[in-house]
Amino acid sequence: MIKRLLTIMLTLCAVVSYAADVVCVGAATQVVRGRDTIFVFKDEVHLRSTRGAVDWYTEDGRRIASNTDEIYPDDGIYRVGNSRFIAMKYQELDSLSYTVETRCDNTILHVTGIDDFLSRAHTYSLSYNALAWNTEAWADSAARKEGKLSSTIYLNEAIYGETTFRLCYDDSIRQALGLDSACVEVTVPLDSIKAVKMELVALATARDAKNELDRPSEQQLTDGNSYSGILEVAFYSNPTPAAKHYQWSIYKSSKRIVTRRDKDIRYAFSEPGSYRVVGKVNNEYCTCDSMEKIINISESYLRVPNVFTPNGDGKNDEFRVAYRSIKEFHCWVYNRWGKLVYDWTDPEKGWDGTINGRPAAEGAYFYVIRALGTDAPKNAGYMSKISYNKKKNKADQSIIGVYQLSGDINLLRGHK
Repeated sequence: MIKRLLTIMLTLCAVVSYAADVVCVGAATQVVRGRDTIFVFKDEVHLRSTRGAVDWYTEDGRRIASNTDEIYPDDGIYRVGNSRFIAMKYQELDSLSYTVETRCDNTILHVTGIDDFLSRAHTYSLSYNALAWNTEAWADSAARKEGKLSSTIYLNEAIYGETTFRLCYDDSIRQALGLDSACVEVTVPLDSIKAVKMELVALATARDAKNELDRPSEQQLTDGNSYSGILEVAFYSNPTPAAKHYQWSIYKSSKRIVTRRDKDIRYAFSEPGSYRVVGKVNNEYCTCDSMEKIINISESYLRVPNVFTPNGDGKNDEFRVAYRSIKEFHCWVYNRWGKLVYDWTDPEKGWDGTINGRPAAEGAYFYVIRALGTDAPKNAGYMSKISYNKKKNKADQSIIGVYQLSGDINLLRGHK
C-alpha cells in the first residue's frame, strides 16, 4: 500500500497542474510528498508563474531570473513568493539492482542504483509469491507491497519457499510521462531460504459425542471437543521446504509423557483426560516454529436402549449400545426360553433382529453385556460368570470402567 505521505498526481502539466503560484509546462507530472511539491519532466524543465512576471529564487535565496513569467531551469529546488517546489528531469535507473535477504521472521530487499536527489519522487511496487496453507497443502499466494523506493525495503513476513520478486519502479510517473514500465526480477532459490513454518493437522478415526452409533470416519480433530478412547491419532507436521528437524511432545496435564523426533507421528490415547500435543520444526538458521493441539478423552460410559424396531425404515433398525471409551465389549442376546440367539464383540455393531437370517419374532429378549472402559483399573475383572439369569447379572457400579449389565430389549417391527 502506498504510504499516506506519498500521493501521486497523474495529471499532465500540459493540461494544468498547480503548486501554489507555479505551473509546469509540457510533458510532466506532479508528485506531492509531505510538504514537497515535485514537478517531474520527461525532457526539459519548463515552469510558468501564474502571477505573471515574477522573480525566481533558488532555495538558498539566490535569484536566478527577474521579472519573467517563464523559466527553463536546471534540476533543483526553487521559490516564487511563498511557494517552494522541486523541478527535475526524469532519469532512467539503468543501474538499479537489489538483493534479497531472507530471515526467520521477515525479509529485506537491499536496493542499489537509486539517484539520491531523484529518490524524493521514486516509488515502487513489489510483487512476489508467499506460501499460504490452503487446508490441505502449502500453495503459492500472490503478495504485493508498494511504497517510496529506498535503499532498504522491509517485508513484515518471512519467505518460506523459492520465490521470484518483481520490483517495478515509478509506475504512475512513467505512465504519466508515456514511458514503458521498468521492472527488475530476482529469484531466491530454495537453498537460500531460512524461515520455517508448520501446519499441524491431527487426523483420527473418531465418533462424535452426539452420535456414538454412527460408523466412524477419519476426521480432523478440533480443539475443545471430547473424544472417545481408545483414539488413535495421526499427527502431521506439514512443514515448509526449509524445515530439517522435528520434535513432538505429548503432555497429560503438565507432565510430558512422550517425546519423538519424527516428521509425523501416531499415538493412541486411551486413559481419560486432557492432553496437549506440541509439534516443532526448525533448521540450523531459525529456531522452532511450533503449533499445538488439545486432545480431550472422555470417561467411559455405556447406555443400553430398551426397544428397537427392525422394519427397514433406517431408524433404530438395530439393537446397539451408545458408548464412549470402551476397550472391551461382549453382548449376548437370549430368547424367552434362555437360548442364545446372537452375540457380538464390537460395540460399533449390533443385532439386526434376525436369527439365522430369518426375522426374529416380536417380543422381549434378554441381553447380558460385559465391557471394560479405558478408565477401568489395571487387571480389572468381572464379578460373576456369564448367565442369562437376570438375578445373577445386575449392574455392578462399584468399579469405575467395569460394566456388567443385563435387562430386556423389546423387538417391535411396526410399519415403515
